[in-house]
Amino acid sequence: MLNKLNDKLISNLIKAIVSIETDEECSAFLEDLCTMSEIKSMAQRLEVAKMLEQGMVYSEIAQKTGSSTATISRVKRALDYGTGGYRVVLERLEAEE
Repeated sequence: MLNKLNDKLISNLIKAIVSIETDEECSAFLEDLCTMSEIKSMAQRLEVAKMLEQGMVYSEIAQKTGSSTATISRVKRALDYGTGGYRVVLERLEAEE
């Protein structure tokens, strides 16, 4: 996946994200960078990933999150065949709880 992201603009975005130090800085950056709809979509996909990891079924996830089955399927595919990004983040979030 990094080969796909090996672009100067995307590399700068990654560096910007990694430089964020606080929740407040992250919130401000996301609000400036993305629309509220984009932020909510990303948050929803993360929640879908969490629910899939917990073994919930598509219909239950769709009902609880409002996600389409296409979105749930896309997240499932990323969990099964992606680069592991969701799992890294979910493990870190779980460790914080």
